[in-house]
Amino acid sequence: MTSTQIKTQRLLSLDVFRGATIAAMILVNDPGDWGHIYAPLEHSKWDGCTPTDLVFPFFLFMVGVSVVYAMESKKTTVPHGKLLLSALRRTAILIAIPWITQLIFHPDGGLAHLRLPGVLPRIALVYFICTILYLKTSQKTRDWIFAFTLIGYFIIMTCIPVPGVGYANLKPETNMGAWIDRLVFTTNHLWRESHTWDPEGLLGTLPAIATSLFGIRVGSWLKRKDRDDNVKVSWMFTYGVIAVVLGLIWDLFFPINKALWTSSFVLYTGGLATIALALCYWLIDVQGRKRFTYFFVVFGANAITAYVLSGYIPHYMGMIKIGGASIYQTLFAPYFSPINASLVSAIFTVAILWLVMWIFYIKKIFIKI
Repeated sequence: MTSTQIKTQRLLSLDVFRGATIAAMILVNDPGDWGHIYAPLEHSKWDGCTPTDLVFPFFLFMVGVSVVYAMESKKTTVPHGKLLLSALRRTAILIAIPWITQLIFHPDGGLAHLRLPGVLPRIALVYFICTILYLKTSQKTRDWIFAFTLIGYFIIMTCIPVPGVGYANLKPETNMGAWIDRLVFTTNHLWRESHTWDPEGLLGTLPAIATSLFGIRVGSWLKRKDRDDNVKVSWMFTYGVIAVVLGLIWDLFFPINKALWTSSFVLYTGGLATIALALCYWLIDVQGRKRFTYFFVVFGANAITAYVLSGYIPHYMGMIKIGGASIYQTLFAPYFSPINASLVSAIFTVAILWLVMWIFYIKKIFIKI
């Protein structure tokens, strides 16, 4: 990693939206007690979509938008080989970070039980593939790839019989994606909660790429100089609503499901992300209402760094003892109901991480991977 100072003008709404997504990601990933969590802060058991299920697709959507803002000027002035090598380096680092983290926190498992898929590896693969597509294809081509990916994934998951099962299905352990993950990674390298399937599996990365292509489409629209801001916002709301409706219709045949990252999930969450970004853009960049933005900008300017540290800081906070008890047992559990103590602890974790990111921000240090 290297630290640099940001010298170019940033679109504030992008940092706010990205920062809000990261704050939500930390909030839902670090409750004080996993046995006591408010329902909206939990993932769906399987089909369906809670507010928590929106966090990851919103981030991947923003990856696509950010690719446009990072690459648009460079794609005509910098050799593509250089840009792709830089993207490949970032991809390798993002994949390596969770592997190293696992070896630090779970040394007993070693390489033999290292989980290979995961959130950061999926972000890395999606980022790299979408960078290639943005540099090497036209928007029309990317639109076709988006459509074929969603339709093709639907056909694979619902029409092709799963080897060893004999029929296509969308159950956790017997769907096509789970079979491919066991074949490629083996059960020793999958999600620790199951070892038979993985919510960030290999096949599900295909529709996750479509989520970022959705972001590229919206980012390209935002960057257009031949459209008035009000026109941009109006059409973003329109596109978003249409995508949500299409997602809900497709849900009748291919259920909205985060773990499978179904095609209906891509449309539904991509539509909501487009609406949310349109609202942020209109309020912040068009109307100039920026008073509430600072908290989120601090997170958004160092989004990946904040997410990575969210895997370390809570771990080491848990090792701190006050009178022989943990911070959670001392500061929260005695004074709140179990479910509220868990929530307040999660908010406390977000605040601690924000303070760390605030120090980076005021020092004008922005970590680029």
